[in-house]
Amino acid sequence: MTETVRIGIIGLGNIADIHCTNLRQLDQPVSITAGVDVDADARRRFAETYDAAVYEEASAMFGSVDAALVTTPNRYHEQYVVAALEAGLDVLVEKPLAHTLESAERIAAAAKAADGFCMVGFHNRFADPVQTLVGYRDAGDIGDVSHIEANYIRRRGVPGRGSWFTRNDVAGGGSLIDIGAHAIDLSLHVAGHPAVVEVSGDTRAQFGVDEEYAYVEMWGADHGAAEFSVDDSASAFIRCDDGTTISLEVAWAANRPDSQEYYVRGTDAGAKLDLADQSLTLFETADTGRMHHRTTDVETQRSDPQRTEQERFVSAVRNGSPPSVNTVEQALRVQRVMDGIYRSSETGAAVSVSETET
Repeated sequence: MTETVRIGIIGLGNIADIHCTNLRQLDQPVSITAGVDVDADARRRFAETYDAAVYEEASAMFGSVDAALVTTPNRYHEQYVVAALEAGLDVLVEKPLAHTLESAERIAAAAKAADGFCMVGFHNRFADPVQTLVGYRDAGDIGDVSHIEANYIRRRGVPGRGSWFTRNDVAGGGSLIDIGAHAIDLSLHVAGHPAVVEVSGDTRAQFGVDEEYAYVEMWGADHGAAEFSVDDSASAFIRCDDGTTISLEVAWAANRPDSQEYYVRGTDAGAKLDLADQSLTLFETADTGRMHHRTTDVETQRSDPQRTEQERFVSAVRNGSPPSVNTVEQALRVQRVMDGIYRSSETGAAVSVSETET
């Protein structure tokens, strides 16, 4: 490989622009070499903005790049990730891994057989307070993690009603697939990636289906409720094989305040992580001198987690060594949990989650 890592972007929408902005700010040589999109306007804009070659077909790009970033709607992840892996490229695909469990399993099988690697874009893991909390866990300061309360709630935050985000056939789900994937992944990451054995949950569509949906602002344009066929909130309880449990509250819209708070209960200490303001608080009880509680506010750096994620990806591409974080296997576990929550909501009962070999 040349010293400069040549990156090709597949899917040239808003998420691609975020990735490209971060790629341009990395402290290592990287080139935004090419872009792929089925939309001619998107290709033209990308070529003008980044001075990159553009293609309608991904296969035309593969010979000119070292790695691919897949930022398409969920339904097309499998198509492009598998093709890039089979072409010998390393891949960073945005979360979730796919729009269905079956599609995610096929990606995992392709990644297992590939010479290159696939990394999945759960960037919240790279937030400074998250890495600090995991460091305390690894040092034994938390003890055994027994329960995590995970919240990712927006008072009003349905993303572009009528866009692919709100169509089940393209996205594979709504709030659970979109922001719930982040909350599940981060909880499992903080817990040390235990295997999941059972989930119970309920998903709802209460706000996005309302033509009179009231909101202050919306990401993207509002095309009304006609193309809204997904959930806008979900509640779930997750059991892991080591006894760890996770309670999950997710919502694109709810009549309550926004929240990105995670409460971690450990046998030796607990923690509150708030991704909204990047804060971390530790809770301890001890008998040193006298019985007492100690609450510690932890101040961390505020580096951009998406940029840190891309640093790790580009470094792994350059070094030829797959990263040990954000793996396909971990993303497949998240996909199985989401699939289990949807199945549980349909049946009204807890369901088992199989982690059979892919």
